[in-house]
Amino acid sequence: MAKHLRKSALPGFGLALGLTCAWLGLVAIVPLIALVARSATLSGSEWLAIATSPQVVAALRLSFGASLLAAFINVFAGLLIAWVLTRYRFPGRTLADAVVDLPFALPTAVAGIALTAIYGPDGWFGSFLEGRLGWKIAFAQPGIVIALAFIGLPFVVRTVQPVLQALDPEVEEAAESLGASRWQVFSRVLLPTVAPALLTGFTLAFARAVGEYGSVVFISGNIPGQTAIAPLLIVSRLEEYDYAGATAIATIMLGFSALLLLAIGGLQTWQIRRRTAAQKPT
Repeated sequence: MAKHLRKSALPGFGLALGLTCAWLGLVAIVPLIALVARSATLSGSEWLAIATSPQVVAALRLSFGASLLAAFINVFAGLLIAWVLTRYRFPGRTLADAVVDLPFALPTAVAGIALTAIYGPDGWFGSFLEGRLGWKIAFAQPGIVIALAFIGLPFVVRTVQPVLQALDPEVEEAAESLGASRWQVFSRVLLPTVAPALLTGFTLAFARAVGEYGSVVFISGNIPGQTAIAPLLIVSRLEEYDYAGATAIATIMLGFSALLLLAIGGLQTWQIRRRTAAQKPT
């Protein structure tokens, strides 16, 4: 006997599914297919020449390396900020909570100019760090990491914050009353609960940083082979009317990003299954 599909109690599923597929197709799938199709006009030797170009290799290494480092920094900083905003009440808490969302609303070019003004050789922090300590921030790779951490921080905070709000503080207090140390409470009670949210925030921050252009282009200095990021190379190729070369670099970035995101998604799925299996009664 054939099994009939169970109908949803909510009406309009067919229409909603059709609109969803149409929207995703027009906004995401079709542009990506067009990108890959345009880069397919290149021959194998041309692809190899672009992919192995020292300038392209250095830019890709810088873009992905700085994005990963900024995302890791945001995991620690985002967890700390979310913890403070959730667990403590202090004057100015509402203002601090609103400042977290500032990178969302601030145009990336404005963020880049502001960071350059602060960390530049004549800036508030830049003059001290470079003049007294010899640490060059602006127009160097550390400035790129700072810019990417700035624009990615809200993704981690806003992903972890609801999880901490749902976690009853009495659970942590109960663990302490049973003799657990602060580290044991963090590693065995808090961290397993927020780990999926932290991984999601890390993924969002990394994905946002990889494609960032506006804030980085001002503070990086755009030195070829040193501080030039991959999106800058794409823009440069477009300005030279080298559309095939620009789409080739974009396709390489797309492939690397997809592989990394799939790996992170697989790790997150494994983590959720492991946690679910541990919670099942034996």
